Amino acid sequence: MAIINFGGVEENVVTREEFPLEKARAVMAEETIAVIGYGVQGPGQALNLKDNGFNVIVGQRKDSKTWDKAVEDGWVPGETLFEIEEALDRGTIIQYLLSDAGQITVWPTVQKYLKPGKTLYFSHGFAVTYKERTGIVPPADVDVILVAPKGSGTSLRRMFLEGRGLNSSYAIFQDATGKAWEKVVALGIGVGSGYLFETTFKKEVYSDLTGERGSLMGAIQGIFAAQYDVLRKAGHSPSEAFNETVEELTQSLMPLVAENGMDWMYANCSTTAQRGALDWWKKFRDATAPVFQELYDEVAAGNEAQRSIDANSKADYRVGLEEELKELHDSEMWQAGAAVRQLRPENDKVEA
Repeated sequence: MAIINFGGVEENVVTREEFPLEKARAVMAEETIAVIGYGVQGPGQALNLKDNGFNVIVGQRKDSKTWDKAVEDGWVPGETLFEIEEALDRGTIIQYLLSDAGQITVWPTVQKYLKPGKTLYFSHGFAVTYKERTGIVPPADVDVILVAPKGSGTSLRRMFLEGRGLNSSYAIFQDATGKAWEKVVALGIGVGSGYLFETTFKKEVYSDLTGERGSLMGAIQGIFAAQYDVLRKAGHSPSEAFNETVEELTQSLMPLVAENGMDWMYANCSTTAQRGALDWWKKFRDATAPVFQELYDEVAAGNEAQRSIDANSKADYRVGLEEELKELHDSEMWQAGAAVRQLRPENDKVEA
């Protein structure tokens, strides 16, 4: 484990150089990894583990769309693809990758197969952190670990196929065997992490729920919508409003920020843009800081978790969700976005 200095703060980080794939395979040599759930994280993690040479099986409900997807991805019924209970029985490491709501529903079944010495693996701290609300309390004689890739399962798989890694956090909630650390790191390397940074189940879920509702999705959509609407009301065309709000950010600036940092971006833009950004960024920080604080407090209090549990447990939840997503999809901003994406150079069909 390396000690890395992040802006003056030292953190424990594990890299692929110090814990190579060969070592991870050796740690997992006698293990059968049962990936339960084939929705958001399941495909990416399962396929990466398989391609990296680990013994992986998938557990999924038969006659479902996700079962069919697993078959399309190459998992073989009766050999590497099983009904959930059979996969739970066969697995020594249970990667519990159902949705948070799904984990609550299936937990009574999972409990029956958590024999002493097995490992229960999560990619989200939700179930265990909010155990009073979820009812998920692992038995004391199993290892309970977490690897949380900092991105979607689709991104994890795509970056793996490109020869890159997606950074992940890792945590140990319970070490019954004395081997939880080497297991969690081996699995983190196996699923395709670029590097692993240490956290706890509670910190993972607090940061994750805040990020999803904040700068990763909720806040960014709100900021996009606000700027787009101001430009449109001022008479700018949909194309101009969308390009200045979304397209330039995502296609031009963010890749450079990812590569070099925002400080580099500030130092390398026009002096006019530089002056304006320096004058205005603190106003946006000060305007949104109270909202972020309110958001974090709601997460820490468990209120956001309860809202998610209550909403996801409703029989008509999917109907309401589709209506909300349709409102987003049908908005002028994202309809303009669909048109703009078709005009990107890579979509041109120019014949030689």
